[in-house]
Amino acid sequence: MKNLKSIAAAFLVFATITVSAQTKKIDTATSAIEWLGKKVTGQHNGTVNFKEGALVFKGKALKGGSFTVDMNSLTATDLQGEYQGKLNGHLKADDFFGTAKFPTATLVFKKIGSKAKDVYTVTADLTIKGITKPVTFDMTVNGNTATTTFNVDRTKYGIQYNSKSIFSSIGDKAINDEFELKVSLKF
Repeated sequence: MKNLKSIAAAFLVFATITVSAQTKKIDTATSAIEWLGKKVTGQHNGTVNFKEGALVFKGKALKGGSFTVDMNSLTATDLQGEYQGKLNGHLKADDFFGTAKFPTATLVFKKIGSKAKDVYTVTADLTIKGITKPVTFDMTVNGNTATTTFNVDRTKYGIQYNSKSIFSSIGDKAINDEFELKVSLKF
């Protein structure tokens, strides 16, 4: 009987802990990822869409998250017509993201620390082109929204096209190794 009470108490504690964690799915239609890539002679920007994603909270504290991005939705927004089509095609080709072979990218939170009220430092595994590397960024949570901006070094994911750090004599055709992601989540 004593053993049964211990098991029941342990179950109650476990159930209470489990219930207090809440997974909030993002609204993929209103959540957004904007990208910015720079080169010696200018820059390009655009968007890519979420396929799915969720944040995990205990109370109001951020405790986890995971996201899948539809890489085939990648598009430049600073160009139109033929030039937009050419850039989109090149970004989806093997020189860059190889979306035919790698149609999704993922981000999975691994470690979360509190930095300030409603601001968290997140270390996550980012997978692009089947290569997983850690990234760290600050995320601000405010009500049913979360935002972050961080840079990704594309060369860590096998994207070397016109990288000055790899091709030192590339001159004014060089593209910065890092691109910026500005993320706005609605849940």
